[in-house]
Amino acid sequence: NPRREQRQMFFDMVEGYGIPLITKSWKTFRPDLWESDEKEWRDEYGKEIRRLTKPYGIDLGILAGYMLWMDDETCREYDMLNLHPALPNGPKGTWQEVIWQLIREGADRQGAMLHLCTPEWDRGAPLTYCGFSIRGEGYDGLWEDLEAKLEDRTLEDIARTEGVDEPLFKKIREDGAKRELPLIVETIRSFADGRVRIQDKQLIVGGKRLDTAFDLSEEVDRSLGE
Repeated sequence: NPRREQRQMFFDMVEGYGIPLITKSWKTFRPDLWESDEKEWRDEYGKEIRRLTKPYGIDLGILAGYMLWMDDETCREYDMLNLHPALPNGPKGTWQEVIWQLIREGADRQGAMLHLCTPEWDRGAPLTYCGFSIRGEGYDGLWEDLEAKLEDRTLEDIARTEGVDEPLFKKIREDGAKRELPLIVETIRSFADGRVRIQDKQLIVGGKRLDTAFDLSEEVDRSLGE
């Protein structure tokens, strides 16, 4: 099982650095409750996670690959960031929905952001982000090819038949996906170095509250050698 092997590699790496490793499988936690009341299950699972992590203290949580909704109390008690594959003012939804919406709008830029987890799902304030152009070299020809296809087909038909293999879609996804991990790393670095912090669920930079997300595009591009 490749996923199991990757998970074990991650566990080994964490323990190799001497970092406490805590695991709690959601798949095996109260399956009876999951079937009958998903919200109550989420509350109970969150309570168990808080019990397990409380002895260590949490300055910042990153929901990396966590595809479930977090319970309200954990969102209130911990400062946690969630990755979203769009710019702060970009589309909502899954990465597939985001990219098709960008194409539909004829957008010029795409990116990724980390936003604060709140009880109101996907409504937390954006904290950090990175962006990149989806025009110019490597892109203009793909936009032109798409325009040619749209002369006798709808975008919905192209999305249905070509899906994630549509060349423009694929290029946007590749350039966005490769920035997601560097964005997480640079965000953690910014918090660890004291450049930014969270106070009362607000982003503080240089001792002042920042009303917009903190732009890490330069740092992310540098880490990619761009």
